[in-house]
Amino acid sequence: MRLTGRPSITRRLTLLFVSASSIVLLALGLVIASSVQQHFEDLDMEVLSGKMELTSHALAALKTPADLAQLTQQLEHALVGHHGLEVMVIGANLNVLFATPNARFAPDLINSSAHQNPLRPLLWTLGAQTYRGIAAEVATGINEQSRVTVAVATDIAHHQSYMRSFLQTLWLFVAGAAALTGVLGWIAARRGLAPLRAMREQAQVVTAQQLSQRLPVESVPLELAELAQSLNDMLARLEEAFLRLSGFSSDIAHELRTPVSNLMTQTQVALSRARNADEYRAILESNAEEFEHMARMISDMLLLAKAENGLVVPNRERLQLASEVRALFDYYDAVAEEKSLKLILQGDAEVSADRLMLRRALGNLLSNAVRHASAGSALRVEIEADADQVLIAMENQGDAIPQEFLERIFDRFFRVDPSRQRASEGTGLGLAITRSIVLAHGGSIAVTSNAGLTRFTISLPR
Repeated sequence: MRLTGRPSITRRLTLLFVSASSIVLLALGLVIASSVQQHFEDLDMEVLSGKMELTSHALAALKTPADLAQLTQQLEHALVGHHGLEVMVIGANLNVLFATPNARFAPDLINSSAHQNPLRPLLWTLGAQTYRGIAAEVATGINEQSRVTVAVATDIAHHQSYMRSFLQTLWLFVAGAAALTGVLGWIAARRGLAPLRAMREQAQVVTAQQLSQRLPVESVPLELAELAQSLNDMLARLEEAFLRLSGFSSDIAHELRTPVSNLMTQTQVALSRARNADEYRAILESNAEEFEHMARMISDMLLLAKAENGLVVPNRERLQLASEVRALFDYYDAVAEEKSLKLILQGDAEVSADRLMLRRALGNLLSNAVRHASAGSALRVEIEADADQVLIAMENQGDAIPQEFLERIFDRFFRVDPSRQRASEGTGLGLAITRSIVLAHGGSIAVTSNAGLTRFTISLPR
């Protein structure tokens, strides 16, 4: 199934690259623009401060009001060649004492700036033109009370034109850089995610028939190595579970085939001709035995399926093992007596376990031991305990189990001698159920068989 409508990692990384680079370039451009603007202001202030000092010095040299005419001529000569530089001198009564041709600033604005922001650069607008200027109150040499307001301004139209061109170029450069970064980021993201696409392609070939496929952990980047290892572990678990399921299905199909075949055969024979009531009763009794065998097998398989999925939860209580084993001895006493078996119990211990489940596990072992023990021998159960665990050992004399079969003896439907009759072998699930019960209690079970002595040992936590 192909997923659409969701942003891919490549697209997300590309957008991230574009956003990050655009932000960085915009921030850098704003810093540069602010620096250029400050540089222009510093240059203007250098010129304005010089002319302000020149004008102040000339005003301080005045001795009489008649000298104002000479001041006008002196300032005009001093401003020759300074295009865009305007000077304005305003008297105490807001009358204009001197002004360059384009200095048409409002006297009240100049006077207010001189008093509120002396020598501080301000922007003044005359029509479509903008000026940067400073204003200050200056004393003259006529008398101590004679003071005038001087304003010096310069046209910053060329500065503004340069800044507009600079900002336009900056935005075009940022847009082009963002587009280029997007392309390069997409290429980098595609190349960086190539191992992830390779992992996807390799994962697509994994099927129920090819669960043995694994992702190459060594050939992927470090950031993806843990993901690849996790996927490999998951595949291993799936393979193991699938094999168990396949084995489970194969085993139960194989084991149910014989009783179903027997039932079909007996039923067809019964229907082949008319029979009396006793013959029908015998056939039904035989069928009932097969149904009972199938019911036990299905029940046991359900128990094993639950145990393998961790669904068997023991209802624990404190038990005296010797009492439980004696109860089982009483149950199997008649069968043991037929084979002249001597049932021996040694030791005792207390354990926390599920009574019914533990009895079933020990009963399966005891049934197996009684069935395979040599006639006239002893069947011994030994119980030992230490600080951490309880050991229950059950041994009997009989035919030894070949070493190559010991590892499989707890498998479902495994029989050391497949030729044994079903009636004597039960469902073939007893030992598998015993192991599942022991594992559900947090214990372990092992078996040894040497020189005709077979010994099962169960270890349970205290």
